[in-house]
Amino acid sequence: MPALSVRALGRATLARQLLLERTTRPVRDVVEHLVGLQAQVPRVPHLALWDRLAGYDPAELDGLLSSRQVVRTPLMRTTIHTVTAEDALALRPLLQPVLDRTAASTVWGQRLRGQDVSAVVAEAAALLAERPMGRAELQRELGRRHPGLDGEAVAFCVGYWVPWVQPTPRGLWGASSAAVMTPVEAWLDGRAVPPATPDELLVRYLAAFGPASVRDAQVWCGLTRLREVAERLGPRLRRVRTGDGGELLDVPDGPLPDPDTPAPVRFLAEYDNVTLSHADRSRVVAEGDHVPLPGGPGGWVGTVLVDGRVQATWAARRNGAATVLTVRPSLPLPAAVRTETGEEGARLLGFLAPGREHDVRFTDR
Repeated sequence: MPALSVRALGRATLARQLLLERTTRPVRDVVEHLVGLQAQVPRVPHLALWDRLAGYDPAELDGLLSSRQVVRTPLMRTTIHTVTAEDALALRPLLQPVLDRTAASTVWGQRLRGQDVSAVVAEAAALLAERPMGRAELQRELGRRHPGLDGEAVAFCVGYWVPWVQPTPRGLWGASSAAVMTPVEAWLDGRAVPPATPDELLVRYLAAFGPASVRDAQVWCGLTRLREVAERLGPRLRRVRTGDGGELLDVPDGPLPDPDTPAPVRFLAEYDNVTLSHADRSRVVAEGDHVPLPGGPGGWVGTVLVDGRVQATWAARRNGAATVLTVRPSLPLPAAVRTETGEEGARLLGFLAPGREHDVRFTDR
């Protein structure tokens, strides 16, 4: 196989991320294929799906969340992801060491070092099953029950030690609520799913983000020692070469589009998966000063893929009767690209703010 250039790697990743061409696949299948969607900001998974699905209707994800087929829970890199219920159950045991390590590194974890708080953590989980709470409320309740307990530290670490989800209406397009926690088992009625294996996780990562290195995979999920997993998988993985002589891992049937395949402009959501899931992000992030634009109250922000790589940032905010989308290029954009960016920006505004006046503007570097 000929060596893959940075551009070829980018096209391969965009194809697997469904960013070269919008698909008509069911929403649930897309969420599963992508191993979840970054969801720190509650509504950005909707925008991530709009980027990837033809005719996306937010009611589809809302329905999956409301019926508990899809949930919001901390997983990869300890950040909140929108994932299928099955993945929430299968991936959490595998990724628990990452959450434990992160908790121990925090000031709250250090304050609990050497203490046995397992009984209080179990009590906290039971309280959250009875009534979903945020960390501040949980801290107050634990403090009331256990005077002298470092309730702040326990409440914070419970967020790492107890598998939980954010119940709806958090994350819905048509509604919202405060961020509260309830145990995943309570939310999913105690259903059982076999834990995922490191082998399965690496293969799924490569199918959605590859070709990639072991270090890329470790940055994506937070796990270590994945080189041992790659060696164990052996011939079940394809090896591809890079232009600088390096070697990347891949699934045997992973698409490798022609590097000259057109890549349309895409307005990516804040923290979109494709920009966070590699140690070397050059395949999707061009050189330049990608300065984020302030979104303002209720605003949306993100980055813009131009010819398959991040070359601008964007923000949408209300301005009187209109919703204004501002694009800040990190590099000079040719006239034709500027036109295409404006047209896609107008479609984005039609999705974010239907029924309002729209305006797309460019700001100088």
